[in-house]
Amino acid sequence: MKILVTGGTGFLGSYLLRYLVQKGYNNIHAIRRSSSRMDLVEAIKDKIHWIECDILDVVGLSEAMKDVQQIYHVAAMVSFEPKYRKKMHQVNIQGTANIVNLALEYGVKKLVHVSSIAAIGRRKKLKKITEKTKWERSDYNSEYGISKYLAEQEVWRGVAEGLNAAVINPGIILGAGFWKEGSASFFIKMWKGNKFYGKGTSAFVDVRDVSQLMITMMESEIQGERFIAISENWSYQKIFDTIANSLNKNRPSIGLTPILGGLAWRVEWLRSKLTGSKAIVTKETVNNSFQKWIYDNQKSIDTFNYKYIPIEQTIKETGNAFKLSAEKAFNPSYLPINQTITH
Repeated sequence: MKILVTGGTGFLGSYLLRYLVQKGYNNIHAIRRSSSRMDLVEAIKDKIHWIECDILDVVGLSEAMKDVQQIYHVAAMVSFEPKYRKKMHQVNIQGTANIVNLALEYGVKKLVHVSSIAAIGRRKKLKKITEKTKWERSDYNSEYGISKYLAEQEVWRGVAEGLNAAVINPGIILGAGFWKEGSASFFIKMWKGNKFYGKGTSAFVDVRDVSQLMITMMESEIQGERFIAISENWSYQKIFDTIANSLNKNRPSIGLTPILGGLAWRVEWLRSKLTGSKAIVTKETVNNSFQKWIYDNQKSIDTFNYKYIPIEQTIKETGNAFKLSAEKAFNPSYLPINQTITH
């Protein structure tokens, strides 16, 4: 069976590839760009058929998808900076449309699409968010969330046209990876003595859980459904405190206020403009840090009899990996995949 993975050299994709190899799949093809770093897949890179391509390159993608029977669409762009908005929408929406169109054309047996809890939609006075929560236009939806919502609509359009597909909506994914990117950067911030925390809440999940659930979804008869993949709903203060504890660092002690948050993103915007570097704090990330969202993972637990890794365990293991990496110039790292698919 020929399997194609998009985004295989990234954080989530690299764990997925390692699980697929561990399970004995041996006809795995993965798309990578010429500039993609291979640090997270170094140990298995010779067991993967690599294809240099971009999901926006329809011709190259068409060639890559010939004879493919299963697709894991992981590739996406995450950014909260306005200057990358257009590119993010293009990658997430048009890239997904390209995957869906070619999957229909080539008669792919099944597609598992990685969406996000941000694609479900947020609005004021929303107490609990489930798979049935309807999307509404709202100031609480980030541009990233909007792009993932529209990308997911491309998948549902494909389902309406006969595509066998399922969607996973992970929370904020935690684990070892590229320490200066995504949620792994939380550990760098705590290591350097971050004093601030947001007063909001969100949902978090271990990267290994998301990877295993994707494979479980692919191997199941499930189609035309979405699943929220989260382990626990935690406050940002609790997340940062637990990360600080894992690194033997002081806990952040200053809760962000709208005034402090507004000052922070403006200072960071100016710094990024003057240095040409990526902004660490943006208006959207500050606004998100004040919101309190509760997500329901019961559907995934009931459907797959799944037991999530506790977030405290994830942070402890990631903290240990980070401390080892800190001794080696913060080289990328990954967690052991010692969890089994069967729960």
